[in-house]
Amino acid sequence: MDIKIANNDYPIHELLKNRWSPRAFENKFIEPELVRGLFEAARWSPSASNLQPWYFIAGFKGDDTYDNIFSTLVEFNQLWAKTAPLLFVSVAKLTNHKGEANVSAMYDVGQAVALLSVQAMASGLYVHQMGGFNTKLISELFDIPEDYKALTVVAVGYKGRASELHPNLEKMEVSARERRKAADSVFSGKFGQSSKIF
Repeated sequence: MDIKIANNDYPIHELLKNRWSPRAFENKFIEPELVRGLFEAARWSPSASNLQPWYFIAGFKGDDTYDNIFSTLVEFNQLWAKTAPLLFVSVAKLTNHKGEANVSAMYDVGQAVALLSVQAMASGLYVHQMGGFNTKLISELFDIPEDYKALTVVAVGYKGRASELHPNLEKMEVSARERRKAADSVFSGKFGQSSKIF
């Protein structure tokens, strides 16, 4: 059994069972129709009041957008992200059409990227989301307006070989996936009180 396949306790869809975030990417071009499909999946994500607060800045390996995104990554992420053929920034619009705070914005962008990740798996692609980047620099490089916020940098590509990673990263690439039990996250009555669901 592939060590990265989820050891789930209850039935889940195969796309979710097989989804994980590799650091080893094959240095291989992604077909344009597959890339378009990723952002189409994000487009159809649910959002509060249908505000659709998600925006993306996408760069392909070899172009200036990619290089600028890459330059904002912390050193640890630069060690491995350099092989991903596609890097993009997820950006949230923090206000609604009246200029009021959209308290659901970051949640909704997260949902959009989650659906994008599932679409990626259905297309034979893998996604690795990163919080390790310089938000101030990325805002400056891409002229992101003040009522928008860069949330994550995301690497996308075909899965590569763990053996091509730095030795320290290779260990993480081949270790088993772990999650706390679903029962430890679901409560009834009060926070922290076990649910009868499990």
